[in-house]
Amino acid sequence: MAISSALPCSLLVAALMLLASVVQVQGITRHYDFNVTMANVTRLCASKSIITVNGQFPGPKIVAREGDRLVIRVTNHAQHNISLHWHGIRQLRTGWADGPAYITQCPIQTGQSYVYNYTVVGQRGTLWWHAHISWLRATVYGPLVILPKLGVPYPFPAPYKEVPVIFGEWWLADTEVVIKQALQLGAGPNVSDAHTINGLPGPLYNCSAKDTYKLKVKPGKTYMLRLINAALNDELFFSVANHSLTVVEVDAVYVKPFTVDTLLIAPGQTTNVLLAAKPSYPGANYYMSAAPYSTARPATFDNTTVAGILEYELYPDAPRPSASAGSFNEALPLYRPTLPQLNDTSFVGNFTAKLRSLATPRYPAAVPRTVDRRFFFAVGLGTHPCPANATCQGPTNTTQFAASVNNVSFVLPTKALLHSHFTGLSSGVYSPDFPVAPLAPFNYTGTPPNNTNVASGTKLMVVPYGANVELVMQGTSILGVESHPLHLHGFNFFVVGQGYGNYDPVNDPSKFNLVDPVERNTVGVPAGGWVAIRFLADNPGVWFMHCHLEAHTTWGLRMAWLVLDGSLPHQKLLPPPSDLPKC
Repeated sequence: MAISSALPCSLLVAALMLLASVVQVQGITRHYDFNVTMANVTRLCASKSIITVNGQFPGPKIVAREGDRLVIRVTNHAQHNISLHWHGIRQLRTGWADGPAYITQCPIQTGQSYVYNYTVVGQRGTLWWHAHISWLRATVYGPLVILPKLGVPYPFPAPYKEVPVIFGEWWLADTEVVIKQALQLGAGPNVSDAHTINGLPGPLYNCSAKDTYKLKVKPGKTYMLRLINAALNDELFFSVANHSLTVVEVDAVYVKPFTVDTLLIAPGQTTNVLLAAKPSYPGANYYMSAAPYSTARPATFDNTTVAGILEYELYPDAPRPSASAGSFNEALPLYRPTLPQLNDTSFVGNFTAKLRSLATPRYPAAVPRTVDRRFFFAVGLGTHPCPANATCQGPTNTTQFAASVNNVSFVLPTKALLHSHFTGLSSGVYSPDFPVAPLAPFNYTGTPPNNTNVASGTKLMVVPYGANVELVMQGTSILGVESHPLHLHGFNFFVVGQGYGNYDPVNDPSKFNLVDPVERNTVGVPAGGWVAIRFLADNPGVWFMHCHLEAHTTWGLRMAWLVLDGSLPHQKLLPPPSDLPKC
């Protein structure tokens, strides 16, 4: 009797183990409902109506595991058209779910819905999602956390707790009005009024002490901060007073761990760091501070500092600590970190040089060793002539600000590029002749040319499936040297080289790192310098590439790649979903 009753139990255990292994290999489907709505939010003693997802600011956190399928229904109840981008997700063959308006889809109109349906393939770490139309990502953003497959550990000691920390910007004004006004005047847009940590400006701004992000920690514990820079226009230095940070991952790719007091994170980038709490209660509080890095002219960026507060639990092991023990104690000493000077480009270069892929058998650095297609992109600012009978507030009163890649200031079409490509109806929508290099080379980081006007167009760079691509992005000095964080949709790439001044095609390639270069989806083109990346074009579709400083993107510092279908069935773009929005 005992034997027969044990048999079903053992079969049940075996069945559960089999089911667990299937889930680990295949993943599960996770459903989310995102309702885009207006909500009233008060910051800096002023209230305004902002666009949100599910009434939350920042937006809801998405959590998945590597191999999971995400099905996210987005319903637009706001008066603005909307589209959402899942920043850093590869979207293998599912470009219809990538999100940039007029690139992979028409926006979701008021009262309409669209289901973003994609699988997380071969990725784990911190990514994020945000609106990808006009400047709506100012308030529409949130974390996208991809955990390793079940049973797969981190390649570093597991933290006690994981905490998303999202940097943003806050405007007292409506950001749609800010950019509309700037475009009408040909001027630089008004800068934000504050930076934020998890939506809160913190104690260094007027009328803001009550809106401070506080991270409570237990002595002796290690915390993993999932840092995300969702700011519109500012690269940021970040530091925690009297604590070091161990970088273990960037853009959802593990790196060789290294420890710093301060790090740099550009818009679009993510960085996971381990923060080791002090072994015993320190009797002090500590600012977690972020402030901008910029070489741009003053008044063209928000030169303010945001702070959250790291505080220690006095009785971390007590079952229910008293209210006074768990609340913020203003009587304790408060330490502030020392951040680099706002234009400290040498710090930035030294920090980025430390980033290296793990390059282990489990997490290899599959950097292309050979190159099939080489491209050279000059990226930077420029001008358009002022419209006839108008006065502009650009670099001069006869010009307006613009930006370009290889002298092409990209014009968004009125129909989605991906659908135009898929249906073969591209005539009048785009041309497949994006220049592989500047048509008129010049001394990119030297004295700017007299004529700073740029051309306009909707041009795509076409590459065959399976090509190994090398791209050198060269910053220019036109209207001043600036760093440009470039984001490539649909791919990770390897940062094989970077330097200052003009790229030397004869001598610089010999210095490329083809062993353990960092792999990421967003990289800063150094101020007055260049960066070289390589990637395998293994994802058919139309993929946006743009500066993640929103002002520069709006001015035209953007382009798109068209990766053709391969010959095999699994190398072809899937057909569009039936609910794909129409323009």
